[in-house]
Amino acid sequence: LRGALVPLALALAVPRGAARGLRTTAPRATMAATLLGAGDAARSVRWVLGSASPRRAEIFGLMGLQPEIVVSGFAEDLAKSSFATAAAYAEGTATEKAREVAGRLLPDAGAQPTVIVGSDTVVEIDGDVLEKPGDVEEAKAMLRRMSGRNHFVHSGVAVFSNLGGRDAGAPTMTFAETTEVTFVELTELDIENYVASREPMDKAGGYGIQGLGGQMVCGLSGCYFNVMGFPMHRFSKSMAELLLTDNA
Repeated sequence: LRGALVPLALALAVPRGAARGLRTTAPRATMAATLLGAGDAARSVRWVLGSASPRRAEIFGLMGLQPEIVVSGFAEDLAKSSFATAAAYAEGTATEKAREVAGRLLPDAGAQPTVIVGSDTVVEIDGDVLEKPGDVEEAKAMLRRMSGRNHFVHSGVAVFSNLGGRDAGAPTMTFAETTEVTFVELTELDIENYVASREPMDKAGGYGIQGLGGQMVCGLSGCYFNVMGFPMHRFSKSMAELLLTDNA
């Protein structure tokens, strides 16, 4: 903390009467920092997760949300070359995933506050985007490339909603969150046995930090849950601001 602490002798020298009426705790914030403080505004929402990922559903559950799972029909075929950064690519894919689900659900949502959430996670190293490995050999190649090095995990998030009478055809909010991850130097035995577990095969970059793959991670800068597949804090903070602004 910046600034010096008040010396104990000075604190003891303050007259007893002078301390009366002084605020002993920080003033309460007028806006919640996360969905924990959003109360009824969050509980009244119909949350829809446009993803088949069990990890994203788990993270929603950890936030106390029980979303409907409606898997997006978007083909996930955006051209990476049309995006300036890997983070922008993840955000763009998340947007199209959510848009497809919103097009099916929001027109019939009525007055029920409804939030559709789409997300996409990619790994970036040397400027290249690594998604889910297509086969065992590609998974091994990804792990060899990341061994003993840093890489970046980008999770894009897009929200479509009818909150505050918003246009259901346009995103209410989009963003991308980035976490830097450091791998230990892996041996061929590490790589062979990890790939044999089949854990890498359905995960961006070919590993799961929340599973066996967590043993390979020796450093992390940013949100852990972002690496798992969904940026819990950023989403919670952004949604709390949105909900409470609409209900102000």
